Amino acid sequence: MVELNQLLAWCNKTLNVKAFKDYCPNGLQIEGSHSVYKIITAVTASQEAIDAAVAAKANALMVHHGYFWKGEPEPLTGIKGQRIKKLMQHDISLIAYHLPLDAHVSLGNNAALADLLGITITGPLDPTENQPIGNVGELTAPMSADEFSTHLTNCLQRMPLHIAGASATIQKVGFCTGAAQDFLYKAAALDCDAYISGEVSERTYHEAKELGIHYFACGHHATERGGIQRLGQAVAQQFNLDVTFMDFNNPV
Repeated sequence: MVELNQLLAWCNKTLNVKAFKDYCPNGLQIEGSHSVYKIITAVTASQEAIDAAVAAKANALMVHHGYFWKGEPEPLTGIKGQRIKKLMQHDISLIAYHLPLDAHVSLGNNAALADLLGITITGPLDPTENQPIGNVGELTAPMSADEFSTHLTNCLQRMPLHIAGASATIQKVGFCTGAAQDFLYKAAALDCDAYISGEVSERTYHEAKELGIHYFACGHHATERGGIQRLGQAVAQQFNLDVTFMDFNNPV
C-alpha cells in the first residue's frame, strides 16, 4: 500500500511534470481513495478502462490520455459525466500523464518505441526545445521500405500506412508517438530517411512526397502503449504495488 499523495509526488518528480506546458492537467485529475493498493494502467481513460478498474477493485486508474483537455466542454454531462461519475462512485483516482510521459528518456513513449523497433537514439527531433518530445535515431542496418513496413507491423501488431519517400533504403529515422504528423518537417530538415508517428492528415501525403521522406503512420494507440506500461512497472517496483496494464484494442 502507498498513500495517494506519496505516489503522486514520486510520479510528478520522476516525470519532471513542472517542466512541461501541456494541454491538460498532469497528475491527479480525479481524487479517490487516499490509500492505493492496486492500480490499473491503460493508454486512455475510456469507459472500458474504467469498467476494468472497477472490476479489478483498483484504487487508481493511471493513463496517458485523461480528461480536461484545453478547449473541451466543461460541463460534466454525457459520456464525460458518466465516466467521472463511475470513478467517483467507486472511489477510484484518475491519474494522467501526457507530454511528460511522451518525453521521459527511459519511461517515455518515444523511448519505449525506440527500444521496441531497435532504433538507437542519437538526438532530439528538435534540438531547440527545452523538453524535446520526438527523437532521431539509427537502425542497426539499413532496410528497404517494404522490410521496414513489415518490421513495424510485427512490432506494433498493426500495419502502418506508408507514404513512399525518395531513398532506396531506410536507416536514419525520426519519430514521435501519437498525433505528431506535423513534425515531419523537422525529420526532413535533419535528413532522416523516414519519419514515424501515430496519425496522418490529408496534407501529410503531399508533404511527405514533396519532402522526399518516407512517412509511416503507425497508429496513435499502437505507438503509445509503451510509456504507460513502463510507468506502471516502475511504480510497481518502487512501491511494491499490484499494477496491471490493460490493452483495449483501438485501430486509430
